[in-house]
Amino acid sequence: MQFTVSSLVGNGPDPVTGRVRTPHDKLHNVLDQAVLAERLGYDGYGVGERHGEPFLSPAPPVLLSAIAVRTSRIRLFTTVTVLSILDPVRVAEDYAMVDQLSGGRLELIIGKGNDPRHFGLFGLDERHQWDYLAENYGLLRRLWREEKVSWQGTHRPALHEVTTHPRPFQDPIPVWHGSATSEQSTELAARHGDPIFSANSFHPLEKYRALVDHYRERWEHHGHRPEDARVGAGFGGLFVARRSQDAVEGFRPYWNALFNSAAGRHNNSPFATLEDALERGSALVGSPQQVIEKIHRYHEAFGNEVVGIGVDSLTEDVQREQLELFAAEVAPVIRREIPDPVRAA
Repeated sequence: MQFTVSSLVGNGPDPVTGRVRTPHDKLHNVLDQAVLAERLGYDGYGVGERHGEPFLSPAPPVLLSAIAVRTSRIRLFTTVTVLSILDPVRVAEDYAMVDQLSGGRLELIIGKGNDPRHFGLFGLDERHQWDYLAENYGLLRRLWREEKVSWQGTHRPALHEVTTHPRPFQDPIPVWHGSATSEQSTELAARHGDPIFSANSFHPLEKYRALVDHYRERWEHHGHRPEDARVGAGFGGLFVARRSQDAVEGFRPYWNALFNSAAGRHNNSPFATLEDALERGSALVGSPQQVIEKIHRYHEAFGNEVVGIGVDSLTEDVQREQLELFAAEVAPVIRREIPDPVRAA
């Protein structure tokens, strides 16, 4: 199993202290998180894309470039790149630059995005979001794999013999498809032979398992070998403590803030209480053994090779404490009990 840490660079009031960091402080908090994650042995660090308050992540390539020069080993993810609203030519250029700066450590996770505000902001019609995503990805794939690309589409001007620069360091840059609510994303991933990364946050396991099952079914339909399908999964919160009661109470203010936020309301989560969310949802909250058991339960349902966690909503000293405790008490056990085929290779 691989473990990644990610951030949407949310900068609302701290649920415990009430403090709001300056943008400078919050951005440097993310840089420090990434450096710490590498030191603690995590496999990847991701930055998501959002446009509007309370997020400070409209330009993940810029932030990932800063992380690239402060790290040397950790993989760099986008969680996610909102490809439905972006020009594929600019995406090809920006992220190839990150890939070059990092020495080939970039992995793109693409999606239509989970915040409806961005379509109006960029003058796009939300009704066509899946069409934008499919067309933009088709072009991006060609730009990274071919030179002198000629292309005709529906939603942007045609291209004639275009070669983007710089070329990616990797050949090609790995691309995952973010999967949260729709079979259209799992179908697109399966058709192209790409891995998926399940959001796995606001709803019970069964909803996300249905999408993973659809991905595997369509993967085989498109002629790919079943054993080549790859799945990653995020988890809806992290709080580990020696005693489970301390973990639950420690996480409670952060959970209340998240599920009462605009994002929580937009995702229509069915969880009525924290206890309900812990029973039916993916939040990794409890003793180290309880967290290990939950990761096993989700792995049995998804067959995932990657576990994605986030500590962005936590108070700064608690972020460090949680990353250290998870790395020391949880990750080594899971790596031993669920060997990672990529690491083995």
